[in-house]
Amino acid sequence: MKFFFVSLGLTLFTVPIAWGQDTLRVSIRDAETGKPLIGATARLLPGNIGAATNTDGRLALPVPAPGRYALTYSSIGYQPQTDSLTLPLPGDSLVVQLVAVEGEVLEEVVVTSTRSNRSIDDIPTRIEAITGEELEEKANMRPGDIRMQLNESTGIQVQQTSAVSASATIRIQGLDGRYTQLLQDGFPLYTGFAAGLSILQIPPLNLRQIEVIKGSASTLYGGGAIAGLVNLVTKRPTAERELSFMANGTTAGGLDLSGFWAQKGQKVGVTLFAARNTQKEYDPGNTGFSAIPHYERYTFNPRLYFYLTPTATLTVGAMGNWENRIGGDMQVLDGDADSQHRYFERNRSDRASSQLQFDKRFARSILTVKNSVSYFNRTITQPGYRFAGQQVASFSEASYTHTGERAEWIGGGNLWTEQFTERGAALGRNYQYTTVGAFLQNNYRVRPWLTLETGLRGDYHNRFGFFALPRVSALFRLSEHLTSRLGGGLGYKAPTLFTEDAESVGFRNVLPINQNAAQAETSRGGNFDVNYHTTLFEVLDVSVNQLFFYTQLNHALVLDIPAIITPGAGTATYQFANADGPISSRGLETNVRIGYEDFQLYAGYSLVDTRRKYSGANRNSAVPLTAKHRVNLVGVYEQEGKFRVGLEAYYIGRKPLSTGEESPSYWLLGAMGERRWKHFSVFLNFENLLNIRQNRYESVVLPPVNQPSFREVWAPLEGLVANGGIKLFL
Repeated sequence: MKFFFVSLGLTLFTVPIAWGQDTLRVSIRDAETGKPLIGATARLLPGNIGAATNTDGRLALPVPAPGRYALTYSSIGYQPQTDSLTLPLPGDSLVVQLVAVEGEVLEEVVVTSTRSNRSIDDIPTRIEAITGEELEEKANMRPGDIRMQLNESTGIQVQQTSAVSASATIRIQGLDGRYTQLLQDGFPLYTGFAAGLSILQIPPLNLRQIEVIKGSASTLYGGGAIAGLVNLVTKRPTAERELSFMANGTTAGGLDLSGFWAQKGQKVGVTLFAARNTQKEYDPGNTGFSAIPHYERYTFNPRLYFYLTPTATLTVGAMGNWENRIGGDMQVLDGDADSQHRYFERNRSDRASSQLQFDKRFARSILTVKNSVSYFNRTITQPGYRFAGQQVASFSEASYTHTGERAEWIGGGNLWTEQFTERGAALGRNYQYTTVGAFLQNNYRVRPWLTLETGLRGDYHNRFGFFALPRVSALFRLSEHLTSRLGGGLGYKAPTLFTEDAESVGFRNVLPINQNAAQAETSRGGNFDVNYHTTLFEVLDVSVNQLFFYTQLNHALVLDIPAIITPGAGTATYQFANADGPISSRGLETNVRIGYEDFQLYAGYSLVDTRRKYSGANRNSAVPLTAKHRVNLVGVYEQEGKFRVGLEAYYIGRKPLSTGEESPSYWLLGAMGERRWKHFSVFLNFENLLNIRQNRYESVVLPPVNQPSFREVWAPLEGLVANGGIKLFL
């Protein structure tokens, strides 16, 4: 099949667009032949209004009201394209001559993390989006959670915090996981006590894309986004029904079953996602302890969309997640415990949350009101020890967006509440936080080559006072092929005892934070990137992005914790305190993408230098477990709608350890393949082909068996794992 690809500069279709009687008229043609494209579709977002072209290649879309929209075109055999535009247009029509190219080019992506439905190429804030085929490919590799999607992105690392329970968190540009804000469709997802198991409990089947902002983003959604922000964007219903199922099994004893349904009617739309993820205890190195714990998890996520009027939509959703996870001595997990074989770690968790959002569009403006309430209950059990608590949190926000000819204003306010209650303990670790915030954001096209995005947030925290958070970003269009972004801002994080260090000891003997002495963690940082895109020799599509970043974290909340942790040993206690010096994170990221017909090559390199510059921690020493050098190499060959195969190679450099030593460097290799038919596909994936396991270098579990110690996790524990399955599209 012959493919024609669309460039970022509107290079495939000739699209005359006219405004008249609240109707958008579109003509879609192949610029090379001039022939109309029959059956091509165009869709307006927000509103999800779509239509298909007739025999003349024409269609008409009803437009609810003037304002800013994203217009998406698609046709079989053509690369989808999205344009960001303001309606009505200044003239009667807009005619754009588009030139077909032989090489494949990047598809434009609409992002929502800055509360504006804009093309990713039009936003001054640097946003990375994992979309479409890349997201689907990673979902095949690990359907049970989103670790794969995040860990294999340049500059992001998944850090395991338990050697036997596989608890994990994400680090962006070398900073601990508590400094990354996790959202779903703009709603805060897992915070505080709920963060320890967050990325392990999010299946990816119902995700449309993942948006990542690296660097301080507290101005956007409040405290907690010092390192960055991850927004999980879910699928929305369309007029065409989507019904899909996935079944996946692994050689490590894992089984994933999930299903997704979405459909839009005249007045009501619905999406429904459900999943069951199970895993048997797995010990590939015959250490006697689980490298992957036993768990059973259920996820249920329904959502209803009420189209009250052509300009008003009410969305009501809920999410439930229930998991029982246990790792430890394999003999205990097999039900054969005795006086020597008695160690285990059990995590029981229950999540429930609601989401409510109302959108009302006016002439050039839109009002959005949203609310979410979440409940999280978790119990950690070890021999002779139990930690249990529950967290209730809420988030409410009202925002108003107005779009003019050259400027867009977004203003609003929000209210955060978070309450943690510990059960069966007298350490006084309960807390109740309330934060009231107001924000104002502006996008302004100063010149055709310069767009500014500025923002200011003011937050008042009931325990730690007022925070003013400015942010500014600039987009420079230096030429048709060359763009650059420069941005920076301030951030903050309210002190919490739910950190990687406290998680690694199961919160055993961790004293409450001294509210009278503790200070909020604050930061300042910035980044600068250059993006170049061109076509070489008329066949190679090349994109290069070079990023430089710097973040300084002040008043970091630290816990003096030994490198080797012995659960239950003695009565030692741990106390959090603000560091007397900063943590600095600086470095660079390089990303290269080369496309040739059906072949794609991705290459990434990150240099991350994160250092502790405070007393008592070997001043100016590197932050443990962060590799300074990482390399990502991915090659994919795909024939659209038929099959794809891919090879991956990841180099992880030496990591500093808390003992003052360094881990060895290593390579991770993987391979995947998928064969597609109209209504189903089968896939097979191999991870860690070199069978890299930390216990091949050193013992991770140290004696005695009945009261073991664990070294820090700096490499995979499960070794080579293959998985495969089937997907149905009905």
